[in-house]
Amino acid sequence: MIVTFAFAQDGWKAEFDDICSKTGEAMSLSKEELKSLVEKCDKLMPKTEALDASQKKVYKKRLQKCRGLFVFMIESKN
Repeated sequence: MIVTFAFAQDGWKAEFDDICSKTGEAMSLSKEELKSLVEKCDKLMPKTEALDASQKKVYKKRLQKCRGLFVFMIESKN
């Protein structure tokens, strides 16, 4: 059971890292790519709720900041 949880957590973390790694290239992404990243952030947000209090605070805040940057870039491209 612990192994299963570890794999699930690794999958979540890998997805989180992939999404947030795109902030450095946000200016060069298309609006469609940015919208896709915002959707991924929205889907990932509930997973941060299941973390312990300190991890939840860190990951949720970072994900919100990544999402905010992607939304800003979408708006600036209009």
